[in-house]
Amino acid sequence: MSSLTDYRAKTEHLVIALMSGTSADGVDAVLVRISGQSLDLRVELLQHEHLDYPEETRAAVLRACLPDCPVTEITRLSVELGEQYAQAVIAVARSHGTPLQEIDLVASHGQTVCHLPNPGGGGATLQIGEPAVIAERTGVTVVADFRPADMAAGGQGAPLVPYADWVLFCDSTLTRAIQNIGGIGNVTYVPAGAAIDDVIAFDTGPGNMVIDGVVALLSGGSESYDRDGIHAARGQVNDELLAWLIQHPYLQRQPPKSTGREEFGEQFVVQAMAHARGLGVEDDDLVATVTAFTAETIADSYRRFLPQPPIDEVVLGGGGSLNPTLCRMIAQRLPGAKLLTHEDFGIPAQAKEPLAFAILGHETVMGRPANVPRATGARHPVILGKIIPPSPKA
Repeated sequence: MSSLTDYRAKTEHLVIALMSGTSADGVDAVLVRISGQSLDLRVELLQHEHLDYPEETRAAVLRACLPDCPVTEITRLSVELGEQYAQAVIAVARSHGTPLQEIDLVASHGQTVCHLPNPGGGGATLQIGEPAVIAERTGVTVVADFRPADMAAGGQGAPLVPYADWVLFCDSTLTRAIQNIGGIGNVTYVPAGAAIDDVIAFDTGPGNMVIDGVVALLSGGSESYDRDGIHAARGQVNDELLAWLIQHPYLQRQPPKSTGREEFGEQFVVQAMAHARGLGVEDDDLVATVTAFTAETIADSYRRFLPQPPIDEVVLGGGGSLNPTLCRMIAQRLPGAKLLTHEDFGIPAQAKEPLAFAILGHETVMGRPANVPRATGARHPVILGKIIPPSPKA
């Protein structure tokens, strides 16, 4: 893309988007074709690639989320991730057979290492993965750092996917809850025939984060998640431990609200395991109980914070939608709602969030706001992200 004016003059755009979630397992890259605007926006997924972080990179990302991580480590890691993201851009374009010169835009969410929402303003957030490196290595304009603009307007900088959920899943007759289950769980409530101001969204609590943390500790690091929900399926939910977990203060808090590793990360996992051991809870029973914890936080959030006319469909996405034990537990707690996955709409589970940021990056370059103030708590709509053009080549 030679200029923003050139981009805006086109009716169809090729956008690559990158997403690295709180699970810190790697980067998902999508190539999409975008045209139109608002509810007439059309998004075609052309290619999806997942690149695992090397084990040392994942360990470095998890260290960077700790309060005592030196700023020098975080600074170097940001450049390292920028290099890996650039390789992801190149890989997804190559897989589709599209030359980089034909890509109009890269939208990069980055890797969240600190998120400190403060209702009413004054919050702060940090996503690393230097976008200038991506622009330099690929020769493509990059939009990145989406959250601070919302926070500057008094919002919590999250959740940001509700705008994309509205574009992708709004239906004239069906009321839908779009439930992402990444490291953190978040829901977008899209009532039938919704305008953007009708959308409700917030983080429901932990998604896979506590499950992954427990499995990693129980296995001595040989497993990083409960593949296919096998451990949870073999265990029994301990009601006493579940009752203790569900008392977490975040779960009682009214939306708008967002959360992250600061509340449900390593420290919480260690506390939960210690409490479980005090109750005599065995390994698979512990995994079953923290899996039920995620399911219960989702269902409880719907009961507490969403309008009570029935939800027709719950659309599950993210890595948690690939865990059949977790999905079964959610279904048990949401009788009457039809459970679907993003795959039912032609969107691979791991492609949904980068696809959402492709939409957000496109709207940024088009000069259109794409936050949902009712979801984030911002005082008004804002244009998200920062635009980094590539250097002209000699």
